[in-house]
Amino acid sequence: MNSDSDLQIAGDILEVQHLLQPARKHPSTVAEFVGLARTIAADREQWAPLVRYDATTRWYHRLRTVPQALGSARAGETPLGYEVWLLSWVPGQGSGMHDHGPSSGVLTVLEGELTERTERGSRSLDSGAQRVFAPGYVHEVVNDSLEPAVSLHIYHPGLTEMPMHAAQCAPTAADVVPARQPTRRPPPPHQRSGFA
Repeated sequence: MNSDSDLQIAGDILEVQHLLQPARKHPSTVAEFVGLARTIAADREQWAPLVRYDATTRWYHRLRTVPQALGSARAGETPLGYEVWLLSWVPGQGSGMHDHGPSSGVLTVLEGELTERTERGSRSLDSGAQRVFAPGYVHEVVNDSLEPAVSLHIYHPGLTEMPMHAAQCAPTAADVVPARQPTRRPPPPHQRSGFA
């Protein structure tokens, strides 16, 4: 049986300088955006003093904006640009069902607990939980707990739209229309401000 290690087979990557990637000033891969979110989350002194709670409207604060022209593309890559948002959630506040248009993103719960709802069901997101989503991903984020929560959101490219979606629910008896009456159509979804 051969007991060669990976280093014996492939060589030490640190000795092969042409294989090392230079550190980027800005992220451009999913893993790098997740890493950026974790770095910001760990730096509580950076974000905690900014947090505000508002029972009448959802509070949010843009921590960082990197325009598309300054994104960290290597030669031949298109720079993405990105935005970093800080949001607070008092009990009962939610985003409504929405997607993020052409933006991908990373959601990180910094404090408290949030619930994410999708067509597949609900999942509880405790402090430290992260969710990564692609363009067109439809979800709703809600604070179903009895304590406030704080979350961090990174959108790449920067968020330009947030189309709202009607909730997909089974009809109730009140929704059933008698055969002789014309069918009423629900109003089309409308844009709402806010981020999640």
